[in-house]
Amino acid sequence: MPKYYDDKSKERTMRYMKEKRDKLTLNLPAGDKERYKTHAENKGMSLTALIVELLETDMTTTREG
Repeated sequence: MPKYYDDKSKERTMRYMKEKRDKLTLNLPAGDKERYKTHAENKGMSLTALIVELLETDMTTTREG
């Protein structure tokens, strides 16, 4: 029997996201999001993972420098 994403599950997920996750919105020039997403996918990453990795790397090198 297939499992469905019911309203109760959706409510729990939304509550978790609100309590445990921060949201960041970027305003990019038209077309750039797809370029960035394709680049991330070519590296085997999501766009979010790539952005976080780049920021963490930059923060680490900035602290050390």
